[in-house]
Amino acid sequence: MAYELENRLVIGVASSALFDLRESDAYFEMEGEEAYRIYQDEHIDARLEPGVAFPFVRRLLALNDLRAGDPLVEVIVLSKNDPNTGLRVMRSIAAHYLPMTRAAFTRGRSPHEYIPAFNMSLFLSASEKDVRAAINAGYPAGQVLPSAMNDDEDGGSLRVAFDFDGVVGDDASERVFQGTGGLAAFQAHEVEHRGEPVGPGPLKQLLVDLNMIQRLERERMKIEKDYQPRLQISLVTARNAPAHERAVFTLMTWGVRVDDAFFLGGIEKAKVLKVMKPHLFFDDQTGHLTSAAEYAASVHVPYGVSNETKVDLGEHVSDLRSEASQADLPASAPQSRTDNS
Repeated sequence: MAYELENRLVIGVASSALFDLRESDAYFEMEGEEAYRIYQDEHIDARLEPGVAFPFVRRLLALNDLRAGDPLVEVIVLSKNDPNTGLRVMRSIAAHYLPMTRAAFTRGRSPHEYIPAFNMSLFLSASEKDVRAAINAGYPAGQVLPSAMNDDEDGGSLRVAFDFDGVVGDDASERVFQGTGGLAAFQAHEVEHRGEPVGPGPLKQLLVDLNMIQRLERERMKIEKDYQPRLQISLVTARNAPAHERAVFTLMTWGVRVDDAFFLGGIEKAKVLKVMKPHLFFDDQTGHLTSAAEYAASVHVPYGVSNETKVDLGEHVSDLRSEASQADLPASAPQSRTDNS
């Protein structure tokens, strides 16, 4: 019988997110591919050290005891290594006692096309290029950024924090903010549409799947009175009143919960994250992530208007002008504005 991936939380993780590959990458850049292959073969039993996503993955896999014999969580290596150099990655996984047995190695090609084949709710990689390719294809992905957070606990809870706009929800409201009306127009728009859910963002399904785990934890609490929940989900957003209502309504409409929510209205997110210390914090704006990197393992989700490059905008303008020309109507170019989501 085939091993089904439905009704599980499936995460794809590149070796660059799971392990610290700075030494290996430097060797590759200096010596080239063939020497790199020999180097990895010679060091095949030299255990790779944990990378940014390692604590998140370890704690997530530990939650599989909530459904014994039918794992809730599946973490699959999705890597640009070839199968030979990938052997060291798999041996390091075994050496760290991580229950991960499935992998895909694509020898230099971005592996993002296989995200839907594995029913993944998230693909984590340190490669900006691979993550952007995944997001542009409509797949859930995030780039792990260098972090000063030091997690040396063997057990404990798993803390995951999300920004709202451009991460859990789409960027439609952010586009209103970055329009000519700014904050006033954004607040008015959100009040007007507070009874309408925001559209799904790239990581909506991840939040849904994490809630599946939390439901099982609540069931465990009914049976074991002393059971303490191990998964904590937080919302950390620049929204504040009255725009907070639409975010809450959206989550209610989707049938998902968060354990706590911070509606900061321009207060620096790092102040909250310093206390929370999430094992992963997802945001669509690198400015927020840079200040948070000392206190949280940070993941950039390069989605939406806040991540449109000049090339993207230029192509969009060309499309508008082309359409306008065909319709014999004028088209105005969109303008780039500062972030504040």
